[in-house]
Amino acid sequence: MNKRKITALGVLLLSLFACKSQYEILLSSNDVDAKYKVAMELFNEKKYQKAAQLFESMAVLTSGTARDDTVQYYWGLSNYRNKDYYTAESNFDRFVQNFPRSPFAADAAFYRLDCLYRATYRWELDQTPTRTCMTHITEYMRESAPDDIHMEVCRKMLADLQDRLDRKDFEAGRQYYRMEQYPSARIKLQNVLKNNANNNYREDVLYYTAMSAYHYARLSVWQKQKERYLTFVDDYLNFIGEYPESHYRKELDGVYRQVQKILGKENN
Repeated sequence: MNKRKITALGVLLLSLFACKSQYEILLSSNDVDAKYKVAMELFNEKKYQKAAQLFESMAVLTSGTARDDTVQYYWGLSNYRNKDYYTAESNFDRFVQNFPRSPFAADAAFYRLDCLYRATYRWELDQTPTRTCMTHITEYMRESAPDDIHMEVCRKMLADLQDRLDRKDFEAGRQYYRMEQYPSARIKLQNVLKNNANNNYREDVLYYTAMSAYHYARLSVWQKQKERYLTFVDDYLNFIGEYPESHYRKELDGVYRQVQKILGKENN
C-alpha cells in the first residue's frame, strides 16, 4: 500500500472517529444546554435511540429544574417512538407519578396505556397482561374528563382486549367439543356464560352447548337417551329464542326434527 493510500485511509478513520467521538463526548458531558439542543434535534430527525440516550444522560442533571418534566417526557417518548415499549412504559409510569400537574401528564398517561396494550398477547396465549392493561385503561377512563381526546381509542383498546378474553373462554369450551368430550364441553360452555353473560361469542357458545347435548344423547345408552335428547330440545329452544336468524339455524332445525322423530318413536 503506497503512502497516499495510507494517508487517505487515515483521514477517513480520523473523520469517522471524530464524528463518533462528538456524540460520545456530549453523552458523557455535563453541558445541559448542548445536550438538550442536540437531543431535541435528534428526536425531530427521528433518531430516537440516540435521542433517548441523551435525554436519559441529562435526567439527573435537570432534576428539580424547569426542564425536568420535559426531559423526562421526551426520554419516554423517544423510547416509545423507538418501539422500546417496555422501557417507555416504565418512563411514563414514573412520569405520571412524579409530574401529575405537568402539561405532558395526560399524554404520558395515555402513552403508558398504549405501551401496556402493545405488550399484550394473542388470545391463544397468557392473558395476564391483558387483564392488567384493562384495569389501567378502566382507571384512566374513570379519572379522565368525558371529552378527553384519547377516550375513543381507549374504548377501542378495551373492546379488543375484552374480545380476546371472550374468545379464549369460548375456545376452551369448544376444545372439549372437538375432542368429543361432550358432557365436559357443555358444562364448560355453560360456565362461560355464567361468568360473562355478554360474552362476544354468546351465539357460538349457545350453538356448541346445544350440539354437545345432542351428541351426548346420541352416544348414550338407549335408557338415557330420552332424558338427554330433551336437554338438547331445551338448548335448541333457548338458542332460537335468542337468535332466530342465526346462520346456525338451518343446521339446528334439522337436528331438532331428527330428535323429534326419535322422541316420537319412544313415546309410541
